[in-house]
Amino acid sequence: MASILLVLIVGAVGVLWQGCQGLPPNVAKCPVIPTAPSNTSVLPPAIEPPPQALCGFPLTISVPSKGATVNSPANLVALASPPDQIYWMRVYVDGSAVYYSFTPSINQSIWMAPGRHTVEVAAEDVAGYIATATTTVNVATELPGVSSTQNLPGWQSCSAALQNGYTCAAGLGTATSKLIQGQASPSMDGSAAEFTMGGPHPYSNELYWYPVGGGNSVSHFTYDLWFYVDNGNAPQSLEFDVNQAFGGTRWTFGTQCDFNQSGEWNVWDPLHEIWVPIPVPCKHFPSQTWIHLVWNFERVGNQVHYIDLSVAGNSYNVDVYYTAQPNWYQEEIDIAFQLDGNYEQEPYNVWLDEATLNAY
Repeated sequence: MASILLVLIVGAVGVLWQGCQGLPPNVAKCPVIPTAPSNTSVLPPAIEPPPQALCGFPLTISVPSKGATVNSPANLVALASPPDQIYWMRVYVDGSAVYYSFTPSINQSIWMAPGRHTVEVAAEDVAGYIATATTTVNVATELPGVSSTQNLPGWQSCSAALQNGYTCAAGLGTATSKLIQGQASPSMDGSAAEFTMGGPHPYSNELYWYPVGGGNSVSHFTYDLWFYVDNGNAPQSLEFDVNQAFGGTRWTFGTQCDFNQSGEWNVWDPLHEIWVPIPVPCKHFPSQTWIHLVWNFERVGNQVHYIDLSVAGNSYNVDVYYTAQPNWYQEEIDIAFQLDGNYEQEPYNVWLDEATLNAY
């Protein structure tokens, strides 16, 4: 049975309270901001540093340029060069945190409503030094979303557990899996991504996810893709997810086609962290056949709403609600795909193509 990704990993634990130390006299000290354990799900709420706080290392926003007119989602490119290992980076839009990263660079899509916005990027290294950079943009038009996500760089994956022991894709062992992008065949448009599944451990799984970007201005999501399984009888289940997190809450739209256990589609209850079967049948898909999948979701207050599903030419009205996950202090919009192994860990491969996340 699959499991929703619970955490991402950042740098060392560090000292609980540490400001900027050893700075030249002409560099103002930044406000003290608490660090946190490596489990980002318990990071403290985002505290916005004062504009243009500079504590000893460069931080630049190269895209978009100041005052630029852009469309949403807008590409944001930023780079921090701290003297020590990066601890976190955050993107703020008009003072609200919308994207979190544990790497020193950001190249992501940020959803913003039409109009003028202030975009700030803040970064902290493990020594407690903090820097910020700010730009302003004018959003002209909201575009549908991000397409061909299967070939974008930056996909991440994990199997039974993350490196620090926290649960990832669950299962009963560590899978053998890899992602091969840019595959011409099989493909719908000449550039599919291949996800492989195998290994010696029965019932082991592999979760892949891609941080599409961030933003709190969108609440409706359409996850639209094509998939192709070389051995349709081999998967225990296949999982397709969308996640949105900001303001201390995570809205997880988790879905899996549970072939061998319930024989139905399951959706994720984020508050109770359980899979719930819904009355939509799920049988093994035919081998070597392209299948079209479309899930529609929406964020409604502190609830996730599974609206409807279209798969293999059949449409189903789902219309179920669950409470979102509280106390989550990482900001992001991401998509995920998980492969689950069966009792024999029978090897199989899945290709994704024309994978698009639309949002408004």
